[in-house]
Amino acid sequence: MSAQSILKHLARGGLFLGLLVGTAHADVAGAWQSGGTGDAAAAMTQAAPQVNQTAELGIVAPGVPAQTLSGNFDNRSSDAVHVGTVRVRIASVRKAPGAAAGTCDAGDFTLANRVVQVDADIPSGSGQGAWTGPTIAFDNQPGVNQNACMGAAVKLRYSTS
Repeated sequence: MSAQSILKHLARGGLFLGLLVGTAHADVAGAWQSGGTGDAAAAMTQAAPQVNQTAELGIVAPGVPAQTLSGNFDNRSSDAVHVGTVRVRIASVRKAPGAAAGTCDAGDFTLANRVVQVDADIPSGSGQGAWTGPTIAFDNQPGVNQNACMGAAVKLRYSTS
């Protein structure tokens, strides 16, 4: 079932959805430099590995416990690349077509443990290494009408350092 059909199905069912379009390939900002020894060591910049979200998440709705994000890396370099941390942020929130009037934005979701220590050399190849720890939940605000978030899609952005 495609993400769009899941979104339509859940929106029709009246559920809140944080369809975490957890960009399996996120913007990866950062690179590291490795040099040789001695006074004339040349620095070589290697591209940071792509961060993948592999956790399959369910709906994010009022009363639903926070869900843990996890994943691995695609290292297109021919050499291992060191990853110190993975950072995650909410890049955007897109209301579902036909959603109730009102706003739905990053403030309607709680993203905890945004920085994860990895401190590992990621070998060359796809699906290498691992990271886990951030969580996402719907930030249910009693007394506030959050119906505009029904069926919303939350896009996460990952980066490494």
